Amino acid sequence: MEGLRQELDDLKAAAFERIDQSADPAQLEQARVQFLGRKARLTAILRQLVTLPPQERPAIGLLANQIKQAIEERIAARRAALELIPSDEVLAADRIDVTLPGRWPTVGRLHPLTQIIREICRIFAEMGFAVIEGPEVEWDYYNFEALNIPEDHPAREMWDTFWIDPTSAHVDKPMLLRTHTSPM
Repeated sequence: MEGLRQELDDLKAAAFERIDQSADPAQLEQARVQFLGRKARLTAILRQLVTLPPQERPAIGLLANQIKQAIEERIAARRAALELIPSDEVLAADRIDVTLPGRWPTVGRLHPLTQIIREICRIFAEMGFAVIEGPEVEWDYYNFEALNIPEDHPAREMWDTFWIDPTSAHVDKPMLLRTHTSPM
């Protein structure tokens, strides 16, 4: 019985040493098969329990199962540790070439209204129309009189037209914000 205990202790020490020396998951799997597989010495000892005297079976069985559980836990811990260590392929793929030029950050975008205005202008240009820019502040003559709009027309009232104060603009003729696109 003492020889069997010593063999189990030696088996445990050898298994721990082999597991700790495993450098990759393949070597760890080989160690697992060697110490816990169907043809492993520990499995053979567990099968031989029936041949032992009945008073020795519980002690040897308990010790063998404790060693088996300890080996399984050590393998699981080593597998977790190996998963944290990146492989050479992963390191080579993730390597950053510091000599490459950097990426410029995006500075900004056009305002959504500007984007819509440009899209509408593009559509109308495809249909044959032209976009014409004109003055936003216009003389009274070009906005009304040249278009034969009389002095008493409702569009010339103070509440229908935004008139520019002549003293602030340093002009002597009446000016206004363009009320329609006809004077262009």
